[in-house]
Amino acid sequence: MPPRTDARDEAGAETTQAPGPENSFRDNQQRVDRGMAFMGGVEGDVFFLAGAESLDEAVTERILKPRLREGPYPAAEVRERLDVFVEPPTYTRCRKALDSHVLVVRARGRTGVSTTAFALLAERYGVDGITGLDPLANLTTWRPKGSRGYLLQGLSQTAADPLNEVALRGLADLLRRSGAHLIITVAEGTVMVPDTEPWQVTHLPSLSGDVAAKRLRTMAETDKLTGPQMARALEHLASREFTDYLRAHPLPGDGADVAEGLREAAVSETSVGSVLEDLRVGSVSAARAALAESRHNADSLSLMAAVALLPRQDRTLIEQFTAVVRPLMLERAGPDQATGSQPERPDVLGQVFEDRLAAVGARLLTPEFGSGSRSRYPVQPVGFSGRHRSETLLRHLWLDYEGMAQLLWKALDSLPHQSGVDLTAGRAIGRALTYATGPSTLRQLVPFAAASTRWRRRLVAFALGEMVQHAALTGVVRDQLRQWSRARSGFVRCTVAETCAGSYGLARPAAALRLLDAVLDGPDTEAERSLRTAVAFALGALLTEEANHTIVFDKVAEWLASESGTRRHAVAAHVVESVSLSTFPQQGSTGAARLSLSDMLVDYPEEALRLVVLALDDPATYEATTKGLLLIEEDTDPRHRTDFASFLTALAGMAHRHRGVIRFMLRRHRTRTTGTDEGIAS
Repeated sequence: MPPRTDARDEAGAETTQAPGPENSFRDNQQRVDRGMAFMGGVEGDVFFLAGAESLDEAVTERILKPRLREGPYPAAEVRERLDVFVEPPTYTRCRKALDSHVLVVRARGRTGVSTTAFALLAERYGVDGITGLDPLANLTTWRPKGSRGYLLQGLSQTAADPLNEVALRGLADLLRRSGAHLIITVAEGTVMVPDTEPWQVTHLPSLSGDVAAKRLRTMAETDKLTGPQMARALEHLASREFTDYLRAHPLPGDGADVAEGLREAAVSETSVGSVLEDLRVGSVSAARAALAESRHNADSLSLMAAVALLPRQDRTLIEQFTAVVRPLMLERAGPDQATGSQPERPDVLGQVFEDRLAAVGARLLTPEFGSGSRSRYPVQPVGFSGRHRSETLLRHLWLDYEGMAQLLWKALDSLPHQSGVDLTAGRAIGRALTYATGPSTLRQLVPFAAASTRWRRRLVAFALGEMVQHAALTGVVRDQLRQWSRARSGFVRCTVAETCAGSYGLARPAAALRLLDAVLDGPDTEAERSLRTAVAFALGALLTEEANHTIVFDKVAEWLASESGTRRHAVAAHVVESVSLSTFPQQGSTGAARLSLSDMLVDYPEEALRLVVLALDDPATYEATTKGLLLIEEDTDPRHRTDFASFLTALAGMAHRHRGVIRFMLRRHRTRTTGTDEGIAS
């Protein structure tokens, strides 16, 4: 761009002389509070990311649904579980035992006891009539709140101790009077009082072969398989190879894996022999053998660690992470192995990447386009050939080898951030930590939880969200988040909010709102902007489920009524401005649900009235709320206009007690009579 000849000097006087090319930028100074500035000529393309805090903040804002809930289970989730349900041998006995209104089912892991419990309760109350309970709940003081089916999965030892025959009889009587039923699932290691034996049923799993067949038929019903493809898959399932495999692997999860493998083989028209091979190499024994075989090869071991920790990530990221991990493993091996002797003819080029992958049982998957910020770029995912191999390998690598977890944390910390690392690594680590023991299980998350970069905090949030899906860890995770919500570090409190913006918050929304209230109550911190962003994101995540709308609106109203200038008030004002002028979450933010003020007036008139009155009385939100209300009145949607008329009547009834409402009514009158939207002095 040529220099302008009509520039102005500091005093505002117009100048006409352009600086000469030889001294164009001598003594020039530029002060830029936001954005960017250029000096000199610019050639080629310039990319400016407006509004982004830093490239590190390009995090994964995917909102994951929970498998374990404390509260009503959405009907769609229950229906999806029951679509592939096969009655286990003990189903009839469980149904009869539930006639007493309390059923205690003892079962091993991965035996399908949860799906059985859903089926039993859905028979009596439908798919929309099931409510989950806290595994730590004290059932001697708990009271049913209506005629529903209640499900407590994974009774904790603390909650099991006071449950005796007298307590169960009293509980059954309460449930009978409420027209409700309760199913309690108990893990093998949980000890119950001996006199509760008559209330217990030991669950026997459905046969894995029956589960596989049911899943294949369901896939055909949902158009995931054609009729001929399903027929061929069922034919393979009945072959001796697969019946022998399923006889040795009798759990329902094994049958589900076989069905999914046969579906992939049918769709891709690959050999069914590869299905069994993939299943075998994903076993615990195969993972241990692979690690033992690579124990002296840093290149293979680092590549296995990369694919296990970052499954289905792009090949470029896998190569980068391998390059970071390899020297750390060589250093771990000791000075002799780290230096090594140079061969006479060193291999300067090295192996082809595909050959290196094949050597560790991994392969390049079908190219695809990434999601989110990567959607414009082709991605070449990398994964292990065996089903569950990534999860099994990482678990043993992380837990069975001294210092390996710390090594992988160090490698992650030094890896240049790429979109998707937080989600993939966080969930992988969370799954591995569900097998960990001792207080250090959660302690190792602290450095990333206190990080100044959001992707590290999101990684911890995804890990905790994965861990809390296991009933035995619910109490531990909850206590940790409660402690972190009161931490002095603003970044640690940000991690709590990020955790609430996912499966943890959706599983227990009331508890999540209490945590968000606590994180906003801490001391001033350098993380002010990040903290408010994280809390707003968590509110948006909770709003993705309709059942949470009312309690979120109530919390926003509570915060808006708090003292001006506080974090609570600032977050509430942001929400009110967003719903008034556009939507919350705003366009471009993650979240399936985007609510506007017009939506609230139609679907939640009482909550909307309370919030609007508070917003009109508040100088920080008066203008945005007024504009939003006037826009709704001009809406061409008949339903919105009709609901607005009744809302306006209710609002007018509040005017004598609220100055802001009076101001709005006068402004609306002036707008309708003069045709201009001009404010009126208070």
